[in-house]
Formats: sequence, C-alpha cells, structure tokens
Amino acid sequence: MSADPAATEALLARQIAYYRARAPEYDEWWERRGRYDWGAAVRGQWRAEAAEVEQALTEFAPRGRILELASGTGIWTEKLLPFGTAITAVDASPETIALNRARLGSPKVRYVEADIFQWQPSAPFDTVFFGFWLSHIPPARFPAFWEFVRGCLAPRGRVFFVDSLPDPSSTARDSVLPRQPATTMRRRLNDGREFEIVKVYYAPAKLAARLRRRGWQVAVRRTRRFFFHGTAERRS
Repeated sequence: MSADPAATEALLARQIAYYRARAPEYDEWWERRGRYDWGAAVRGQWRAEAAEVEQALTEFAPRGRILELASGTGIWTEKLLPFGTAITAVDASPETIALNRARLGSPKVRYVEADIFQWQPSAPFDTVFFGFWLSHIPPARFPAFWEFVRGCLAPRGRVFFVDSLPDPSSTARDSVLPRQPATTMRRRLNDGREFEIVKVYYAPAKLAARLRRRGWQVAVRRTRRFFFHGTAERRS
C-alpha cells in the first residue's frame, strides 16, 4: 500500500464505495450463501466458530454506553442489543445503516453516518466494539486508530473486537486471497464489479504484542480456522 496520503484517501473512498454497493448482499457472506457457500462441512465449521466468538462476547458482557464502529447491516449490533444501556452505531454507508435500522427497529440504537477516520464522539463510552473493521484500516493509520479508540473510552472502559483469519474459504469462491503480507485485495460483487480495498490479516499473537507495546492490556484468541477475537483495556 502506498504511503502517499492522497493515494490512501483515494483507496479508502473506493472502500466506502464498495461497502455501499455491497450492502444488499453483505449478509450472504456471514450466512454462507451464494458465492460464499463452500458446502455443508465448511458452513458447519463457520457456524460453530461464530458461536464461539458470540460466547466470548457474552462472557465479556458489554456494559453501559456502547460504541460500535463500522456497524454494517446489524449482524453484531443485534448481538450487542441485550447489553448496556444504549448503542451508538457508526458507519460510513447509509445503505448499511438503513438495513441495520430495519433489522433491529430499536430505540436503544442511535445511528451515525460518518467516516470513522473523521468522526469524534461527543461523550465517552464504557464499551467500544468493532467487528471485521480492524483489517480494513490502512497500516499507517493503525497507531492513530488505537489512540482514537483510547479517546473514546470512559475510565475503566473496555474494547471487544473480532476479525478474520486468512482462510481461502472465508471469502467468495471466485475471490483469491492476496499473498501475505499484502495490505490490499480486490473484491467482486455479485454483478461482477470489482473494487480495491484495504485488507490486512493479523497474526493474533503479534497483534496482541503490538497493542501491549502501545499501552493496552490485551488478550487475543483465535478460533480453529476463521476468526480471532480480542479484548483490550487501557493500562493503568
């Protein structure tokens, strides 16, 4: 990925355009339908590992005011709904926000349409959650993003995140994972259009060590094949 700020901004604009266009078909990926259906065995493994992550989130027990970054179509907003007192869901795509709102229909959720790299909260949160967002942050913005997260947290606030491991069957059958350590990849929609986006695959142990060096108390765990999930708190 180019270190040129203008090139990075252009790439991020293409990434937003991709997720806006992908909104109507996004859930096919999570539900393993259409181009994402690799057969019953893979689908069963995926669902078992997704349940493992959901259990970890339940044990984490999000509390208080919850901030969800890149809230998407509501897959994880729905899982956060039983916890806390209120959820602020931030996403750059009005199309995914509309789907999220229709899925939940809850007054407990406040939606904010904004570029996460430009947005600032007006009040601190007790929990910050992001699902499948960390891998879409340009590497050069990794430090600034985690400082942003730190600034979003109230005293004793906590973070929960989940993202993908680089398994070929985690993406569409007609997509190919880039050779590591690539930081971008091309994604195809059902209609054949292609977009370049940021995609960084993290090794869980290395990610945890990197965050500890940045002053976080962190634990990152992986499932067998598809996901990793982590918790983080500001170190005293």
